[in-house]
Amino acid sequence: MKKTILALAATAALTLTPSLFAQQSTWTIDPMHSQAGFDVRHMGVSNVHGAISNITGQVIWDEKDVTKDSVVADLDLSTVSTNNDARDKHLKSADFFDVAQYPKMHFQSTATTRVSGKLQVTGNLTIGAVTKPVVLVVDGPVPPQKGMKGGLVSGFSATTTIKRSDFNFGSKFPAPMLSDEVKIEIDMEIDKQ
Repeated sequence: MKKTILALAATAALTLTPSLFAQQSTWTIDPMHSQAGFDVRHMGVSNVHGAISNITGQVIWDEKDVTKDSVVADLDLSTVSTNNDARDKHLKSADFFDVAQYPKMHFQSTATTRVSGKLQVTGNLTIGAVTKPVVLVVDGPVPPQKGMKGGLVSGFSATTTIKRSDFNFGSKFPAPMLSDEVKIEIDMEIDKQ
């Protein structure tokens, strides 16, 4: 009788234990369904919109404790597009992204908190040879759902504003010509591993 009770208790403990540790999960960024957009004011009269695709990386998501969440992402700068070939070529040159030397933009989170119901992800953004802290304000992640390939998928959007001068980006072009502030919007779809 004692052996049966001990066996049942051990089985119950083993059955419950995985759920206690299942709160944290690993997700891969889906490069086919993720993109970063940017806006910069030109000559004080119009906004130039662009996009960067082929985002790769990993998200650690803890459903119970956002402070344990993290993200690492790389953005493929060879994909920079503003729907203007000459401008795109210039953006990829040493005047701006210098894609030949620095083919990726990199983000590594350092902290995640919840402020007024929204997630704020603080991390280090590297553009070229310069790394600076930024704060992303996040909408989501949305509740996971079954994806087209059968696994779980989720997604989120994030926004931030950076200064070109902080990253020594496009320094030949003064603020009256090209705004120092650049707005960034990121939409990511993630697949559970």
